[in-house]
Amino acid sequence: MPDGERKTVTALFADIKGSTELEQDLDPEEARAIVDPALKLMIDAVHRYDGYVVQSTGDGIFAMFGAPLAHEDHPQRALYAALRMQEELRRYAATLRERGRAPIEIRVGVNTGEVVVRAIQTAEGHAEYTPIGHTNNLASRMQAVAATGTIATTEDTRKFCEGYFTFRSIGPTRVKGVSEAVNVHEVTGLGPLRTRLQASARRGLSKFVGREAELAQMKRALELAKNGRGQMVAAVGEAGVGKSRLFFEFQAVGQQGCLVLETLSVSHGKASAYLPLIDLLKSYFDIIPDDDARRRREKIAGKILILDRALEDTLPYFFTLLEVVESDDQVARMDAEIRRRRTLDAIKRLILRESLSQPLIVVFEDLHWLDEGSRALLNLLTDSIGTARVLMLVNYRPEFTHTWGNKTYYTQLRLDPFGAESGEEMLKALLDDGRELAPLKRVIMEKTEGNPFFMEEIVQALFEQGALVRNGAVKLAKSLSTIRIPATVQAVVASRIDRLPPEQKDLLQTLAMMGKEFPFRLVREVSGKADDELQRLLSDLQIAEFIYEQPAV
Repeated sequence: MPDGERKTVTALFADIKGSTELEQDLDPEEARAIVDPALKLMIDAVHRYDGYVVQSTGDGIFAMFGAPLAHEDHPQRALYAALRMQEELRRYAATLRERGRAPIEIRVGVNTGEVVVRAIQTAEGHAEYTPIGHTNNLASRMQAVAATGTIATTEDTRKFCEGYFTFRSIGPTRVKGVSEAVNVHEVTGLGPLRTRLQASARRGLSKFVGREAELAQMKRALELAKNGRGQMVAAVGEAGVGKSRLFFEFQAVGQQGCLVLETLSVSHGKASAYLPLIDLLKSYFDIIPDDDARRRREKIAGKILILDRALEDTLPYFFTLLEVVESDDQVARMDAEIRRRRTLDAIKRLILRESLSQPLIVVFEDLHWLDEGSRALLNLLTDSIGTARVLMLVNYRPEFTHTWGNKTYYTQLRLDPFGAESGEEMLKALLDDGRELAPLKRVIMEKTEGNPFFMEEIVQALFEQGALVRNGAVKLAKSLSTIRIPATVQAVVASRIDRLPPEQKDLLQTLAMMGKEFPFRLVREVSGKADDELQRLLSDLQIAEFIYEQPAV
């Protein structure tokens, strides 16, 4: 990236309040012994959510999310990291008080926007990435206006994260270096949303179209499972094609008489072992955040013993996994591999025993983000459900690999983007059926290539930008040339591209400059690569479904 790469990122600035006074009052070594652990906690929080620390000063850090490696949810990652920083620093401040020291606090500023990211080679041969742009400056200003112990963010970040987090409006604020007042918001905690589908449901789900055949296959699998012939159904497709929506619609019509246990992996979940399993078990045991440890133990023990006293020996493993051990934790002292194996076996036994009482639908979403521990349970269940009243529903993107294909009770549903008929039906529901909107619909189908999530986001963005207005009927208020791809769509695409090997990414960028269609001889001429190498790279991009081969005329 010699000239830099334009990216949408989320910048985060955090500093320790009062560090200068601390260093004045204490011996320098004593002051560093207090400040350095706080800096480490801040840096660890950034790394936990795959952020990049651009700079670490004596009393603060500058980090970015979404570069050098793009993430489709970089604004949420930044706020998760900011909340974790504040939580860890509060714990650290409590230990300082116990040692008779004055506690320290931090303030955090966050902003989302475009930057140019440049790679600078250091003398040691490493690459350091530096973002350049107003986005960083505004994030720094947010830190300056944040009250001690709080997180301040701009309107741009809030819009991306609304519902995933809770905010308190501070209102228009004069910020140095910015001519107009900036709307500032304080992040106050986690919100109820965790997935894009939940966010879509909040503003109103679009019409469900084009997946009737897949629904019919899932219904057949459920009937087999109810009769003791366990089934596993996988929905496979790229981001945004409607995997989660398909499961949502199926549950609306197919869960009668079944117990549904569902969980999902999150993009930063690999940093937390067993996170999807813990969420699934909390739902099964009806554990809520307000329950203290004693109440949680009562719920776990009560449900298991009522179900089957033969499962009593599994209780210590559930107590340890859900962190509600009352006294000495003997399970925690076991060999790690033995503990892992017995914990997974306990979960498997619980699910299979529950299926004797009632049919189960077990839903695992977004397996491409699954941690190794949860993946091991999934493999264990897959081997065990053949004669159980269990329907397992999983979904994932094409890059996820597994060994279930040889199971006779495994069915894979390939979800492709919408064709012309389904795309037209969806756009009709989103935009009405006026003839004057036909050119706009063609442009949307062309730009999104039938991806339902992309279609929804572009229509939503057009309303927000004022290009579309609804006054009884939907009207086009601006030229089609003003249509811009929403940042949410850009983030999904950029995330996939950034995970390509460098030589594939370079070639894909070259192809993008050449246009939507290109003959092989032109690619060979422009790239300057040998035929064997070029064929290999094009084949890799084709397998990853970035490009498609068409028959020659």
